[in-house]
Amino acid sequence: MSSTVLITGCSSGFGLLMGLDFARKGHRVFATMRDPGKAAGLAAARDAEGLDLYLLALDILDEASVQAAIAAAEAAGPIDVLINNAGIEVRGPIEECGDAVARRQFDTNVFGTLRVLRAALPPMRARGRGTIVNISSIAGLVARPFGGLYSASKHALEAITEALHYEVAPFGIRVLLVEPGQYATQLLDNAVTAVAFTPASPYWQRSQQFDVKVRALAGADAHMAAEAHRQLSFEQYEQAMRGAIDWWD
Repeated sequence: MSSTVLITGCSSGFGLLMGLDFARKGHRVFATMRDPGKAAGLAAARDAEGLDLYLLALDILDEASVQAAIAAAEAAGPIDVLINNAGIEVRGPIEECGDAVARRQFDTNVFGTLRVLRAALPPMRARGRGTIVNISSIAGLVARPFGGLYSASKHALEAITEALHYEVAPFGIRVLLVEPGQYATQLLDNAVTAVAFTPASPYWQRSQQFDVKVRALAGADAHMAAEAHRQLSFEQYEQAMRGAIDWWD
């Protein structure tokens, strides 16, 4: 049975891959992003394969844009599955992340998701069915150095998702959470770096060393880190993680 799926953040990474995967499996997909002009790959695949896939402008930072996109999809839908995937990662040590970049991190990953949820939930609730999938990260369970704001935003998303599960279940709406580990997407390439975080920063060298250590890990790191975090004391967990990536600075 086919469904209508709306996905945020489809210009690259998981969003692009999910959009193609759902469409290739016979679902109607609304692949959304701030600028649909950046979706040449999606458009080419859609046209070449005859996919039931539509590119839709949706800026999660703009309430009017969110409302318009959800309304447009509902008019052609209705939306059966909403996947909140759009997000950014701020890089930098806590000390060097100013208010502006901190607000940008939370406005995108937390408040942006809330804007989409508020727009999509009323019609789902009225129909008595629907599925919401929030894309978090292993960082939502375990904070990593030089990415503390990103981890904090994903921790917030975890709490929102857990509470939402209980709130909307009586209306027939399922809420799911996905916590990927380190994958070769464009998230890091598109990361926002704190202004003060330059080679002159006292944290710069350690950050470069850490990035080299974790770059070799793939999806399995999420399972390893999550299990270790649950089962060990923080001191034991720290030693286990440092040993896993040989990072003792």
